[in-house]
Amino acid sequence: MALHVAAPHRTDSRPAAASPGRPSGGPRPTLRLARHLLPYWRRLLPAALAAAGSELAGAALMATAAWLITRAAQHPPIASVSLAIVAVRALALGRGALRYSDRLLGHDGVLRAVAGFRGRVYEALVPLAPAGTPAFRSGDLLTRLVDDVDAAQDLLLRIVLPVTAIGAVCAAATTTATVLLPQAGILLALHLAVAALLVPAVVLVVARRTGRAQAAARAELAADVVDLTQGAADLAAYGAQGRAAGRARRSAGRIARLERRRAKTTSLASAVLLVLQGSALLAVTWSALRAHADGRLAVVHLTVLAVLVLVCFEALEPLPAAAFRLAEVRARASRLAGLFDTPAPVTEPDVPAVLSVQGPLGVHIEDLTVRHYPEGPPALDRLSLHLPPGQRTVLLGASGSGKSTLIAALMRFVSYQAGSIRLAGHELRDCAGGDVRRAITGMTQDAHIFHATIRANLLLARPQATDAELYDAARRARILDWVQSLPDGFGTLIGPDGAEASGGQRSRLLLARALLADPPVLVLDEPTEGLDPDTAAAVLADILSATGGRTTLLVTHQREGLAGADQILTLERGRIRR
Repeated sequence: MALHVAAPHRTDSRPAAASPGRPSGGPRPTLRLARHLLPYWRRLLPAALAAAGSELAGAALMATAAWLITRAAQHPPIASVSLAIVAVRALALGRGALRYSDRLLGHDGVLRAVAGFRGRVYEALVPLAPAGTPAFRSGDLLTRLVDDVDAAQDLLLRIVLPVTAIGAVCAAATTTATVLLPQAGILLALHLAVAALLVPAVVLVVARRTGRAQAAARAELAADVVDLTQGAADLAAYGAQGRAAGRARRSAGRIARLERRRAKTTSLASAVLLVLQGSALLAVTWSALRAHADGRLAVVHLTVLAVLVLVCFEALEPLPAAAFRLAEVRARASRLAGLFDTPAPVTEPDVPAVLSVQGPLGVHIEDLTVRHYPEGPPALDRLSLHLPPGQRTVLLGASGSGKSTLIAALMRFVSYQAGSIRLAGHELRDCAGGDVRRAITGMTQDAHIFHATIRANLLLARPQATDAELYDAARRARILDWVQSLPDGFGTLIGPDGAEASGGQRSRLLLARALLADPPVLVLDEPTEGLDPDTAAAVLADILSATGGRTTLLVTHQREGLAGADQILTLERGRIRR
């Protein structure tokens, strides 16, 4: 398994990723999002039926209660209203049961659908890492994986299910009104058409721009916060804390302004709905009174018609908020579409070669050329290198000499434009990326230590490893004594990114994890980065001692502690210096 990611550049085989918030081409993003959720329709259909049933039961309860009260005022025989009494009780109980079922089934189905969709988004991210992800700022990428995926939840829970229930109530109420008095049904339908179609459409037009800007602003704020927290030391060193904090405050202020605009628009739309409700009530009541005066409508039905108007417009109350949600969902779905549409930096072969991962393997590199941009200078320029099986090769080079690019090419994180990399007799581009990274892996500059126990961090390399194997890896990395000196031993929490350990202990812990993975080709990229010269030399000596007998590529700019290497080469401007 690959233990880390390693390439800070984008290759020429990959176009720039979609900008945050920019609508993607192709089918409408919201429809694409809905298609991703279609496999879960069997769980969502009962939730939609329960939501519609709950609202219908509430509307029927109000209409039946209005009829019962009006009829009771005429002092009829009890037998003539007994059915209505039973119906009111049944509808009251049924509404509660349906509302509970609606919440239970709705949240169960929606959360399952969102969890499955989040997995698909993560699967789309995997081929992009690490060479493709620098096109997205880390905070923005996190926002896409978390907040933007929640757009699927909003689409189902705040839009589809409520609109389904609203449609059912309006259709049932209009049909009932038409049966009781055709003129009243027509008037109610006209007012509902304006309230349920025109008002949300206007809100959607206003909200579309706001929703896109709000999604981009939230992503920008998330990226600024990540920069402030993770880059606090660098910002302090360069005196840039004030500018970074000011940028975050401006992003937060922009979000606040957009939220106020949303609140004003929603309030205005709700006010328009109230006006339409009053207009519909007056029109339907006036029509019903005239029909009652002509003897065409019983007085009990007059009351029912008035209540139906109130019930319909009460059901319409969530529509302005749903229109705003739809605009936000569209903006977030567009950002996710941009993620799905970003091509992977490396193309997988249609029929991958079968790659053996047993025992030490040799790697033969011939005339390798890698460019990060089509017209840019080569990061690796006709580089030739041989890693003999079972031997330790040290590659020296200053920053920018192409060391990390070479490792990225070896692990199939970037493509190469010319030359050849052969592993176990196979051309690397003919092998699946996962197979390559099982054969060539180890420790890179950005290898991460998680806020978990030492044991959990080591088991990332090989989850099925036994305690004896953990102890052996720690012993070879020369951290066993330190681990055993801790109160909880391997169960000790190591802190975020190894904060509870010293730099040397952190490097040795990462080495132990790489050794535990036991790949045929072990790659170690700048394992002593950030350590003082004496500690770095000691760690390098321990690394070379621990990797005896295995194919190892150790990339470093340190020149001390390398006595145990089998060969030492120097990389300059993408070429091996002879």
